Amino acid sequence: MINWSRVRLLRDELGIGEFDEVVQVFLDEVQETIDRLQQDTNRIEFEQNMHFLKGSALNLGFDCFSKLCQDGERIAAAGKAGDVDLPAILKVYEESRAKFFSEKDANLA
Repeated sequence: MINWSRVRLLRDELGIGEFDEVVQVFLDEVQETIDRLQQDTNRIEFEQNMHFLKGSALNLGFDCFSKLCQDGERIAAAGKAGDVDLPAILKVYEESRAKFFSEKDANLA
């Protein structure tokens, strides 16, 4: 679910203080995008929002979430945004987020 090697690499590149700030910015931006997705009932900007979430997730090592966003982006690009199971994607995000925080200290020690 979490690519801890990617997370460690990011932490090492940024330093511990900057890393924590980047994590918070990531979470804030993801939440803003999720809010936009939930308000976009006609899914007009669905593909773009899935693309953004995919990239954000990759940067922080949220592998499963990223893959689901990539699938959602691809489906939306084919004109079938309504077929994407957004609640399932958001559930994986919440699970990934919880796992990240519950295992962060042990995996970044």
